[in-house]
Amino acid sequence: MKTGIANKKLEDIIAKVEKSGILYKGIIEDLKELREQALKEQDPLVVKVLRLSYEYLQDRQAFDVQAQYEEDEEGNEYPIEIEEKDNLLYLLNLLKSADHKINREEIKDYRTSLKQELY
Repeated sequence: MKTGIANKKLEDIIAKVEKSGILYKGIIEDLKELREQALKEQDPLVVKVLRLSYEYLQDRQAFDVQAQYEEDEEGNEYPIEIEEKDNLLYLLNLLKSADHKINREEIKDYRTSLKQELY
């Protein structure tokens, strides 16, 4: 996120998730508002992943999307077991520096996994 308003909103959402978990009252509305800021920043990847995230939360009442993997010596990938709250917090923290190359790759992984789960 690039603007101060967007970063403040993102920090507020992170604090609420840390305190109350992934289904705190208003999370979907907060993510929709954050998506509006991403639209203003003209970052289509962030816009898409935010929309998919709140759709996933609406649909599943959970954030158990599998988007993080470990790689062994042979190059095989294995899903990392992670709690829903930590999973959402990880994604939100990636969004803080969405322009960073490695973060963008991981955000793309979330986008792909969310799309596969939802559609």
